Amino acid sequence: MTSFNEFGLAELINRALADEKYVTPTPIQAQTIPIAAQGRDVIGIAQTGTGKTAAFALPILNHLFNKRQRPSQKSCRVLVLSPTRELSGQIADSFKAYGRHIRPLEIALAIGGVPINRQIRALSRGAEVLVATPGRLLDLVNSRALWLDQVEVLVLDEADRMLDMGFIHDIKKIVAMLPKSRQTLFFSATMPQEITRLADAMLRDPVRVAVTPQASTADRIDQRVILTEKASKPSLLVEVLKTEKTDRVLVFTRTKHGADKVVRGLQKAGHAAEAIHGNKSQNQRERVLAAFRDGKLRTLIATDIAARGIDVDGVSHVVNYDLPNIPESYIHRIGRTARAGAEGVAISFCDNEERAYLRDIERLIRITIPATDRRTGKPPAHPAPHHAANRKNGRPYHRGKHQPRPQNGSHGHHNARPQSQHAEQGKGEPNGLGNVTFLHRSGEPRRNAGHRPR
Repeated sequence: MTSFNEFGLAELINRALADEKYVTPTPIQAQTIPIAAQGRDVIGIAQTGTGKTAAFALPILNHLFNKRQRPSQKSCRVLVLSPTRELSGQIADSFKAYGRHIRPLEIALAIGGVPINRQIRALSRGAEVLVATPGRLLDLVNSRALWLDQVEVLVLDEADRMLDMGFIHDIKKIVAMLPKSRQTLFFSATMPQEITRLADAMLRDPVRVAVTPQASTADRIDQRVILTEKASKPSLLVEVLKTEKTDRVLVFTRTKHGADKVVRGLQKAGHAAEAIHGNKSQNQRERVLAAFRDGKLRTLIATDIAARGIDVDGVSHVVNYDLPNIPESYIHRIGRTARAGAEGVAISFCDNEERAYLRDIERLIRITIPATDRRTGKPPAHPAPHHAANRKNGRPYHRGKHQPRPQNGSHGHHNARPQSQHAEQGKGEPNGLGNVTFLHRSGEPRRNAGHRPR
């Protein structure tokens, strides 16, 4: 498909797409929309920034237009689950934009961090589309403000991030309440085994759509690593902001405390910066994100979970102030740049304790990231490990086609991967929604027992 007009969508939807200046569908849209419009289940594997929201929103709106009926009170016809407040809000806004000419069209949003009473009142009339985070959705169900027995279409977006945030058990509870005859659209950037098992249990004879190789990174992103000491990172960030030709810069830290500390350091050096993380109120997060989107704020510091759902064109640089201890998070982070056909730069700071994280990232993306050594001291003298994880089928693992191992020691020489520390010095990494996600020994997050994320 080379034009949205070829999909056979309702004229009112095509008019909205023209208003949005949508002309040529992206690969995920071209492959998903015709299948979803037939009522088939879909597994969509696509990186962030590929246009997957329109890929599921457009066929859903077409279905609602062709089958007009008022939703029952305290129910919804379409349920969209996403991991974060920001992403949920953006999905709801997209439905409103694409369906602006369909009247009436009831779009409801149910997220944590805001009073629940307004959401209860909105759902009392029923909604055609409900976009929700899992925790708040279960709160509404448990308070008898919402019934899920009339859902016709279920969308699960960012499924791999749902796993990272500990939502899987909540997802299973929600799915058990839904009609078995529903259509399910399942989207994820990566497909780890647990996500594959979840998809197998949820979908019926699904069509698999993959527009990029699993765990690949955008070709238009210039990726770099700077080897440095931990204490040198603040001054190095200031240097990067001064020397790079930047438009909007998104800086990632591992913890909320770290994000605030980076903001204070940049402000002291004369750079305007704000942070977005779970300790900020929803109003604060929306204000900062709006300023970043409008260009009034050019440097935004974020944690992984809070940044999920930041869909802002014009991010020229992503800076990994702290390397993520989950390699898939690297893909999600750098995917915030090079959106909508633009090019971007991803710069990662790597101290000695993060060498194992860098090895894991390069193993996942199957390339060696060019590195610059800015360390003032000598690198550790221990030889690089040669354990089984570095080999495939008994042969040495090749890090990238025609890319020899760099000679500057960019991959570190520690024999043991650093233990994953609880965020904020043992307090756990907040899930961005007022609760706490602790880490397994493997470095994978798990949900704190007794606290359901929202």
